[in-house]
Amino acid sequence: MYLRLENVVKVFPPRGGSGEVTAVDGVSLDIQKGSLVTLLGPSGCGKTTTLRLIGGFEFPTAGRIWLDGEEITALAPHRRGMAMVFQSYAIFPHLNVFENVAYGLHVQRRTREEIGERVGRVLELVELTGFERRAPNQLSGGQQQRVALARALVMEPKVLLLDEPLSNLDAKLREQMRTEIRRIQQKLGITSVYVTHDQIEAMTLSDHIVVMNRGVIEQAGTPEGIYLRPRSRFVAGFIGRANFVPGTVREVGAEWVEVDCLSLRVRVGQPPEAVRAGQAVSLVLRPEMLWIAEGHGRLEGLVRRALYLGDAVEYDVEVQGQLLTFTETNPLRMKVHPPGSRVPLDFHAEMVHLLPEG
Repeated sequence: MYLRLENVVKVFPPRGGSGEVTAVDGVSLDIQKGSLVTLLGPSGCGKTTTLRLIGGFEFPTAGRIWLDGEEITALAPHRRGMAMVFQSYAIFPHLNVFENVAYGLHVQRRTREEIGERVGRVLELVELTGFERRAPNQLSGGQQQRVALARALVMEPKVLLLDEPLSNLDAKLREQMRTEIRRIQQKLGITSVYVTHDQIEAMTLSDHIVVMNRGVIEQAGTPEGIYLRPRSRFVAGFIGRANFVPGTVREVGAEWVEVDCLSLRVRVGQPPEAVRAGQAVSLVLRPEMLWIAEGHGRLEGLVRRALYLGDAVEYDVEVQGQLLTFTETNPLRMKVHPPGSRVPLDFHAEMVHLLPEG
C-alpha cells in the first residue's frame, strides 16, 4: 500500500486536572495511491488527530506510519512530502493571491521562472486565473478556499491532507467546492486524506470512507458498501438515517436469514455471519426503503408527523409501537397524509440489512 498506518496510538498527557486522553487507539489503515479516503465521524472521534499524525503535526505514542515504502513515523512535516489544507484556510492577509500560492516555492528557493510557471498552472486548475493580484479580503469564501487548495497543490505533494476544508462555507458553496475538489483530485490522481463530520461530503467525495468513533475505526469501505451493509448501529445511524426494528431469527439458510418482526416473517438476503436461530437482531430500514402502499400493504400505521418538503414528504408513522421514519419521493404518491390518519405501508425486503444484537 502507498500510505499505511500500523496500530497507531496517540495518548495526550494529563492537562488541566483531567487524566490522560487516548485520542487514537490502535488504528491500522491502508490507502492506495491516487485514492481519496475520508475519515468520517463525530467531534472527538480521533479523525483530525489521525490526520495530524499522518502529516507529522503530531507524533504517535505507539505504532508506525509508512509512505511509499519508507517509514515516516518520526519525520518532521516538511520532510514527508505532504501538504495540508486547513479548516481556517490560513491565507496570509498581507499577501495577494499569487504571493500566497507562491510562498512555499519561495521558501524552497525555486527560480522565478519555475515559480511563475507552477503558480500559473495551479491557478488555472482551480479556476483563479486573473485573480493573481487580488488581496484575500477581496475574495469570496469559496475563492479563498481555492487559494488555500492551490497553495497546497503547487508544492506537488505525494499526499494531500484536508481538514474539514468546507465547514466555513454556506450550503451552496460547499456543494460546488465538493465537486471541484473531487474534479481536481481525480485529474491530478493525487492521494488524498479528507477529514469531515459531514456524511454527504464523505459519500460524494470518497473512494473509501473510514468511519471512526472514540479513537477506533468502526468500519472502512466504499460509500455504497458502508451505507448498504453497516456493521454496527453506530455506523448505520451515522451514515444516513436508519430505523432499527427488533426481530428474532427463525431460520438460517446458506445465503439468507428469516426473521420475525412486526408480526411478519421477513427473508433477508445476506450471508448469516454467525447468526443463529432464536437470536435477537435488529433490521435496518432506511427511510427510502419504505413507502405508502396503494390499497393494501404488509403493514399499517398511524401517522404521527408529516412534513412537506416540496420534492418529498417526510413521515413518522407508528407501527405496532415502533416509530418508523420514511421519505416519500414518488410524485404519484405525494399526497400529504395528515397526523392522525392511518396508512398502509410496504418496504423493500431485499434491501433490509440485519444486525445481530449482543
